[in-house]
Amino acid sequence: MSAKEILALIEQFETSFDTYQQLLKKHSEDIIQNLSNAWKNMKTVQAENEKLKEKIREQNAEITSLKTESEGLDKKLEDLKATKDELSSKITELTTTFETTTNDLKKPEFELENLSSKLDSVNEQITAKETEKTTLDQKKVDNETRESDMKADYAKRMADLEKEINESKQTSFFTSFLMENSDEEIHEVDILAAIMEKGTANLDDLKKQMDVPPIMAVRTIKQMAVKGIINLNESTNEVTLP
Repeated sequence: MSAKEILALIEQFETSFDTYQQLLKKHSEDIIQNLSNAWKNMKTVQAENEKLKEKIREQNAEITSLKTESEGLDKKLEDLKATKDELSSKITELTTTFETTTNDLKKPEFELENLSSKLDSVNEQITAKETEKTTLDQKKVDNETRESDMKADYAKRMADLEKEINESKQTSFFTSFLMENSDEEIHEVDILAAIMEKGTANLDDLKKQMDVPPIMAVRTIKQMAVKGIINLNESTNEVTLP
């Protein structure tokens, strides 16, 4: 091999070596950059891991606290359930007692309602009787007043009749003589008494009651009617006081 060829090979080797060094340098820089980036990423991940660990510790502490609180709540819940059962038992007992007491109270209440109903009925009867008594008392007063008026009217009519008789005696000696010496009674009084007894009388009944012939009885009644002492309805033969 000639020197020229050797020099060419050396130059080629140097060129290749330079290229190799450049490539090695470039790759080294890339590796260093990658390592730097990896280190940074690792530190970031490590920091995040620390944060996660801290969060995990906090979560564990919170879980422990919640567990303790849950156990406390379980205990309180058990106590409340026991209290609930006790109260339910008392409520059941009191309900039974209340129902028994209510049933016992309903008996006098029912009796009271019956007595009240009977009392209302008695009060109604009393009111009806009082009303009836008031009506009867009023009728009694009316009858007494009517009787008093009739007696007064009768006394007045008898006085008028006696006055007329006295006047007749004074004006007619013969009539006076007959009236004073006659054995017959004056029947006007009997007629008035019969009418006043029932408030009205029938002409035929009056004729039967008088101890005189019917024609004289009719004549006497008609004369009394003419004088206004009595009223005579000749259509019905009803005799009443004016």
